[in-house]
Amino acid sequence: MKLGFIGVGNMAKAIIEGLLKSGYRSEDIYVHSAHKANYETYSKTKNLVPCDSNQDVVKQADIVFLAIKPIIAEKILKDIADDLEENKSTLVSVVTGLEISKIAKIVDPKKVSIIRTMPNVNAEVQAGMTALCKEENCDLRNYEAVKDIFQRVGKFAEISERDFSTFVALSGSSPAFVYLFIDALSRAGVKYGMKKDVATEIAAQAVLGSAIKVLDSDKQPWNLIDDVSSPGGTTVAGLLAMEEAGFMTSVVKGVDATINKDKGEK
Repeated sequence: MKLGFIGVGNMAKAIIEGLLKSGYRSEDIYVHSAHKANYETYSKTKNLVPCDSNQDVVKQADIVFLAIKPIIAEKILKDIADDLEENKSTLVSVVTGLEISKIAKIVDPKKVSIIRTMPNVNAEVQAGMTALCKEENCDLRNYEAVKDIFQRVGKFAEISERDFSTFVALSGSSPAFVYLFIDALSRAGVKYGMKKDVATEIAAQAVLGSAIKVLDSDKQPWNLIDDVSSPGGTTVAGLLAMEEAGFMTSVVKGVDATINKDKGEK
């Protein structure tokens, strides 16, 4: 299965590098972007196939990933629509805020399988989480092929389009929130005399192990908190201090702000 990427920004690179780590053949990945120096250098580094135009990507690939900025999405879609329809391509949108209905006004959904996705950067280390939603006319075999691709770089959730903004906050933006938490833990370690690199490794491993524990357990996170908290112990003291400082409220407010921004609200 040949894959094409129109746009080679951070998200496209995360998906590509996760796929390469999974054993996907680099010679089956075609790339093009508006910045020639960027995509040509990157394709040489990863042994990908550079294309001279977006149309060339479509002609070569079975599945085309649209990984560009929303402001130019309509123009690019109009430029490649005829080729997508002629090739009966599968189009995978990785464009924030671009609804399937808007794509279907430009590209015929009876000729092109349209799938909207929202991955996160953890795809690079095969630990990504991707939201998937298909257009009603989407060929199920093509949809299964796309699911297989995202399974190679982590997990996926099939959700309604109306939940995409929430997904952006819970998965798309949340790696930055988690990085901030890890850094805060690390700086607290530095406060008490620990070297920053050592403190960061300790904090990051603790977060990794905790995440695995949540995924592997049939308990809710709140129940797992109880398992760690001894009566009158250090953990309870820390939790109460964090709540007094507004920890949970700050997380919810961060999610609120992310969703509002994604929806274009103030």
